[in-house]
Amino acid sequence: MSQAQPRRPGADDQQQQPIKYGDFFNVSGDLAQKPIAPEDAAMMQTAEATIMGQTQKGGPAAAMQSAAARNEGAGFVGHRDVTDVAGDQGVTVTETDVPGRRIITESVGGQVVGRHEEPTPVSLAPTTGRVEQGAITIGEALETTAQTAGDKPVDQSDAAAIQAAEVRATGSTVTTPGLAASAQSAAAHNETVDRDEDKIKLNQVLAGATAKLAADKAVTRQDAEGIASAEQRNNPNADSHPGGVAASVAAAARLNENVNG
Repeated sequence: MSQAQPRRPGADDQQQQPIKYGDFFNVSGDLAQKPIAPEDAAMMQTAEATIMGQTQKGGPAAAMQSAAARNEGAGFVGHRDVTDVAGDQGVTVTETDVPGRRIITESVGGQVVGRHEEPTPVSLAPTTGRVEQGAITIGEALETTAQTAGDKPVDQSDAAAIQAAEVRATGSTVTTPGLAASAQSAAAHNETVDRDEDKIKLNQVLAGATAKLAADKAVTRQDAEGIASAEQRNNPNADSHPGGVAASVAAAARLNENVNG
């Protein structure tokens, strides 16, 4: 596997100034001078997990998370900070399939921070993005969550699941303002509020979810597994909320398999 190797700054530099993208990755311009921020790392973690099923050990997301944690601990960035480059131009993980392998490319603001290859079995049956008639879509599953767990205050596990759902529905790994951004904002707000009655609830974020998505698709088992993984990784108990985002998407996937089976 070929992976862009980070260039680590010296210990003295780390104590005197924030760790920047140019310290860890072979990038240039404005991005190279930007401190690695916690929300940048969170976006890359979600993008990696969406495409590869999990955050890659030693990959860009792990490196960014480590750097962001050190920057935050030293007081250079806040827990909710995001760099303008990542916020405006997005964080992406893309895959290019060729016979027998796939090439994974990870970028921040259009600049490559990591690339590697994975072997894959040669498939003789091409897949399509066609929505089967009568199939439940990701947007519809999210709207179901607004009914089954609508009174639940939005937390980080919900926000992560909604972000993973939006990425899978739209087919884009670029993290930009949208349904996921609303969920993340709600989760951040709720962390500053003590009373549940004052917190933003799931039904406020997910009502009319289908119309808020740039695109939509029928739910598959793979979608359900990826969304459940995102929800569980961000839950202190490492499980899914009954009737929550992951549970609704999983139920929709099972129904779709029954209809199309």
